[in-house]
Amino acid sequence: MSTPRIEVHLSKIRHNAKTVIGGLKTRGISVTGVTKAVCGHPTIARAMLDGGAVGLAEARLSNVRKLRNAGMTCPITLIRTPMLSQVDQVVQYCEASYNTEILVITALAAAAIRKGCIHGIILMVEMGDLREGIMPKYLGSIAQQVVDMPGVALKGIGANFACLSGIAPIAADMDTLSGLANDIEGQCGPFLQMVSGGNSANLPWALSRHPAGRINDLRLGEAILLGVDPVSGDQIGGMYTDAFTLVAEVIETGSKPSSYPQSICDPVFKRLHLVPKSGQSTQVVLAIGQQDTDVFGLSMPPRNRLIGATSDHLVIGTSHSTQSVGSEMRFQMNYSALMKAMSAPDVQTKLLHRSPLRHARVSQGPGNHPASI
Repeated sequence: MSTPRIEVHLSKIRHNAKTVIGGLKTRGISVTGVTKAVCGHPTIARAMLDGGAVGLAEARLSNVRKLRNAGMTCPITLIRTPMLSQVDQVVQYCEASYNTEILVITALAAAAIRKGCIHGIILMVEMGDLREGIMPKYLGSIAQQVVDMPGVALKGIGANFACLSGIAPIAADMDTLSGLANDIEGQCGPFLQMVSGGNSANLPWALSRHPAGRINDLRLGEAILLGVDPVSGDQIGGMYTDAFTLVAEVIETGSKPSSYPQSICDPVFKRLHLVPKSGQSTQVVLAIGQQDTDVFGLSMPPRNRLIGATSDHLVIGTSHSTQSVGSEMRFQMNYSALMKAMSAPDVQTKLLHRSPLRHARVSQGPGNHPASI
């Protein structure tokens, strides 16, 4: 079997989707499955839909085309603000898109008129993440322009949290977003079909007892794929954290000095060396590296520790004497490691269609980066 590879347990992804979507359904909140971390992999996307997602969301048109070419006919929304150079393709492949720039919306409207269709517009509001979003004081005027514009239809508003800032939303943020939806309807007239309250980082609020207000959609990727809260890194109750496993092959084993020459001054290189500076270390070298994944996002197997990595080598200190050249080692990944591994050309993907489902155990995975929708 080829290495390196990612083994994907589709049944665990379906289980995670059903678990979280079932919990949100009682709150009147639906889920749009975000597939960007898996590069729009159609079979993984199908597992999200089978688990109850009402549609898919992507950040890159190349991934959307992949989904469409695989026969996916469900609604797909572009969640990154469209590029002016791609408006015709956005209208061709996506039912709707998240937007912040009236110039881009105008171009989307023209593209939709040329195609003879109506493109849905969801306006993103800046609510503290400081990435993309319209300042609330300008939201009403931009919404009115969209309502008055042929070729497009105002479908809703949304907000983003914990991506750039790393700060999770609170109930007051959701109350504010609900209030903005009411204000737009009062000013512009049409009912907003969608008020999207954020991404996986918003699950603690969404599953709490706070009133949902107007929030009726969440964009979930990390929570479904990895079963964790992106902000804390904690496992979400009843969900699997091992739906994805990175497998790498051992290419060298042996004992080597654990110290490094004092002449080495590269701070990045020094930071990667996490073992003591004296004595001997039993090392395992694997055929995978920084070009393939985020090595700091890998969870080391028991009795193993990270020594360092280069572009195409991963070096691990081990007390596991059975490792030999040609054997395989398995790693769990956080969101950053998963994204990089799925997009790496030399990492293969192996789909496991009938993996056994056992009780989801509490797992402390590797540290997580700020959430990403």
